[in-house]
Amino acid sequence: MSTKREKRNMAETEHKRAGPAPLDRLIIGSRGQKVKDEIQMAWSAGSRLRSLPMRFTRAELEACVGRSVPDLAGKGMRLLFVGINPGLWTAATQTHFAYPGNRFYPALHRSRITPELVDVKVPMSDEVRRDLIRKGVGITNFVNRATARADELEKAEIIEGAKRLVEFVDRWQPRVVAILGITAYRIAFADRKAKRGLQTSRIGQAEIHVLGNPSGLNAHETVDSLAVAFSDVARRSGLETA
Repeated sequence: MSTKREKRNMAETEHKRAGPAPLDRLIIGSRGQKVKDEIQMAWSAGSRLRSLPMRFTRAELEACVGRSVPDLAGKGMRLLFVGINPGLWTAATQTHFAYPGNRFYPALHRSRITPELVDVKVPMSDEVRRDLIRKGVGITNFVNRATARADELEKAEIIEGAKRLVEFVDRWQPRVVAILGITAYRIAFADRKAKRGLQTSRIGQAEIHVLGNPSGLNAHETVDSLAVAFSDVARRSGLETA
């Protein structure tokens, strides 16, 4: 039986052979209902879509396995959001939290961190990236390797990702680190009893807060509940809100 590592190596090899996947094909046929479900999920999560989101074929998404996504980082960072790892949709668009229905950007807007809702129907523009960086917002992941599901990661990768995070925080010096997912935090920092909220430990001088996962599949969170948590970490980081 193949191990996760062997499967990952095989997927990465196929990705290199396939090269970049086109981003403008429509999903048709048997996946039509899935697209409708994704659109409905985006609406229910609070996204103000004016048109259909980008669509990818299964082959296009599978070609993104193993891809990385650039960190959002710059001078003056105050608040750093940390995800687990990129999903395939995020890898395809090179935009963090881009999957339709993800609550991250609606919550970011509702908490008044961003004056306007970030539109992820299309890949994030350089202008929007610059605006977020000027605002003092940063985004990274424990593991910068795209998978279809976070549980495809090895625990060792997440633990190694914690070391990378410490180096990242040391470089950019945010005041607050907001980790989006309690399970990832427990694994990364070997703290099985950790609970959500402000942690007693720090990374350098930065506070650590563990928040809920903004994925649309997380039934324990809503845009409103995330917005409350985002508002709190924004305030503690000294971030100016709209």
